[in-house]
Amino acid sequence: MQQGPRMRALDRADDRIVAGRAIDGDVEAFAVLVRRYTPLMRAYTQRMLNASADVDDVVQESFVTAWQRLSELDDPGAVKSWLMRIVSRKAVDRIRARRIHADVDDVEQAAPPHASPPRVAEARAEVEALGAALRELPDDQRECWVLREINGSSYDEIAEQLGVPVSTVRGLLARARKYIIVRMEEWR
Repeated sequence: MQQGPRMRALDRADDRIVAGRAIDGDVEAFAVLVRRYTPLMRAYTQRMLNASADVDDVVQESFVTAWQRLSELDDPGAVKSWLMRIVSRKAVDRIRARRIHADVDDVEQAAPPHASPPRVAEARAEVEALGAALRELPDDQRECWVLREINGSSYDEIAEQLGVPVSTVRGLLARARKYIIVRMEEWR
């Protein structure tokens, strides 16, 4: 399928313009946002849901919600963070609904081609140990840790996503980090 000049122009336009057109009901502009941010939202959701089969469903639900709530987007230039908040909430809702644990079991450290088999085994064991440590954390601490350390969300963004004060986020992260440091001591 060949894109027309309008689609190519939209693909090159910055978020503020594309989101502004989408807010005005331009379906093609919204399709640009979907193409632009699906990979990021999928990667984030895979980390949150431990690469479960629900990843594509959560991303799709997030875009449906975004389309329905575009009029609530105050700053079209902030569409990326707005979409990430939506997908984050959907992922957290899915975690809570299924009572699954978000961990890093499926995140493998890529070993360089010259790495020896013992080093590869050690790296995998370290990731497994971190996953086990994360599974032992209470849900709220694990959610904060994943949002901060894997997603790179700010304290304010985490507080907004989880509906708690920033001071609570700081406390949850401090406890989660302390536990993980103690638990991972042998891997230092």
